[in-house]
Amino acid sequence: MSRMGDVLAGFHAAWEFESDSVLIRYERGIRTPKLFQALGERRIPLEALCGVTLTPGRRGTVVLRAEPRPGADPLMEAAAGQLKEGCDPYRLVLPADKETLAEYYADELRAQLKGDDGEPAERFLVPAPEVPLQFKAYDGKASFDGKTVHFRWFWTGASSAKWKAGDQSFAVSELGGVEWRSPEVFEGHLRLLRRDVGEQPVQADQDPAAVVFGLGYGPVHESLPFAAAVLAAVRERGPVAAVPAAPRRDPADIAERIRHLGELHQAGLVTDEEFSVKKAELLAEL
Repeated sequence: MSRMGDVLAGFHAAWEFESDSVLIRYERGIRTPKLFQALGERRIPLEALCGVTLTPGRRGTVVLRAEPRPGADPLMEAAAGQLKEGCDPYRLVLPADKETLAEYYADELRAQLKGDDGEPAERFLVPAPEVPLQFKAYDGKASFDGKTVHFRWFWTGASSAKWKAGDQSFAVSELGGVEWRSPEVFEGHLRLLRRDVGEQPVQADQDPAAVVFGLGYGPVHESLPFAAAVLAAVRERGPVAAVPAAPRRDPADIAERIRHLGELHQAGLVTDEEFSVKKAELLAEL
């Protein structure tokens, strides 16, 4: 491996190479993605990686990317492929004149990896974000102290179903998993998947075990580390539950949600592509 303490600095982050890990320190500048600023720094054990790539980037840059093993990082497991490229914490964007140096480090890392071809990790190998954590969703405030998740509803946004259920507290021992849907897409939400509970409400705004996002609420840099921390705490207690299959919705409900989606589209809050995709998803539930 390269000399311990070697540092490769790029845009928004710097990688420090050590004998058994890579320490990634993220910048806190105005242009740095807020998720990176929230993460601060992360130590990635080499056993948590399964590959390294170096590819041309945009506008005279190259991109060094470490590929995490499935199941090794609670943040990436919670994200479930929903992060935009610019917010990928495993990408290091470098000026093109550092390509030779980046190739050297890429080769050094490849030589240290065990060549498991992406074999899933049996446990999380990358530390979860530190607790306590909290964020404001559209319909309530979520907080997590490491043992219990609390949802406190806002009277301006919470549905009548949630008001009827009252503020909620869920011990980690009650949970089997976490479902995070990015606040950057329509119907973004954070849902807690409960153990030994039958069918949960299909709509997050009707589920007392979920908070819904919305324009400006539950931003990625706050809600995703929260989801990852809860997921890591759940995983420590046993297998993560599969997301339950959604039941069929009432046709009248589908029609109402398509109408609401159309209003958001006309107001410019949903793009043409998002409108088409979500409309198709809703129709498929009939």
